Amino acid sequence: MTLKSRLAEPQILIAPGVYDGLTAAIAADAGFEALYLSGAAVAYTRLGRPDIGLTTMSEMADTMALIRDRVALPVIIDADTGFGNALNAQRTMRAYERAGASALQIEDQTYPKRCGHLADKSLISTAEMVGKIAAMAEARASEQTLIIARTDAIAVEGFAAAIDRAGAYLDAGADALFIEAPRTGDELAQVARTFRDRGPLMANMVEGGATPIQSAADLQALGFRLVIFPGGIVRALARTAGDYYASLKAHGSNTPFANRMYDFDGLNDRIGTAEMLALGGRFDGTVK
Repeated sequence: MTLKSRLAEPQILIAPGVYDGLTAAIAADAGFEALYLSGAAVAYTRLGRPDIGLTTMSEMADTMALIRDRVALPVIIDADTGFGNALNAQRTMRAYERAGASALQIEDQTYPKRCGHLADKSLISTAEMVGKIAAMAEARASEQTLIIARTDAIAVEGFAAAIDRAGAYLDAGADALFIEAPRTGDELAQVARTFRDRGPLMANMVEGGATPIQSAADLQALGFRLVIFPGGIVRALARTAGDYYASLKAHGSNTPFANRMYDFDGLNDRIGTAEMLALGGRFDGTVK
């Protein structure tokens, strides 16, 4: 099933955030139907930096290709601002599509952008964003590759302006809509009432962010078709990593932490080492 056909179903699609082949494989094994490759998560993990526009298009495309080599699930990829003007957005579309992305999420911030839940953002004009969306639609190789238009206007121009921008982006050819950082449950509900009959709506759940945390079931009841949890895995692993390193420094051994980590065999089971070796053996003649 394609991402496009899955989003036409009434059951909300939950896409957890991933940032490499390992997290993608673990999420796939957990039973998710789609994944979200977060630009913030790549910045946090590959760069050890905040989500303030430091991650490059090529770094994201490389990460997408590695994930596609590991899992077959549809992947929604964060395209930030398209990394420049409409021509840059077209190049981003082509590069991400070649790398295996199923959908690109593009936003109307200026470049460099910053996390949608950080303050002091700025926006390009509605006309420029409309042009980027049209340019990306023209550049894509397949109609199955979706364009998810995101507006950050709530924090900059207000809720009414965000609604106006979102409507213009749908008219320009966006396949799905993402209004970032509604501040209340009422704003979430109003977004859904306004747009749920015009195409799939995406919600973003960020612990400690501007939007009140809602369950997938609650968002589905409002009319959302897709919910992402883009940075949750990084926050979970960063917390665990801090505890692990503190334990190792204090004890000079991993023994006190052993019940919170895989041993050597456990990790190899998790990543399928035996299966990979058997596959290699079948091709080199050592396994029949």
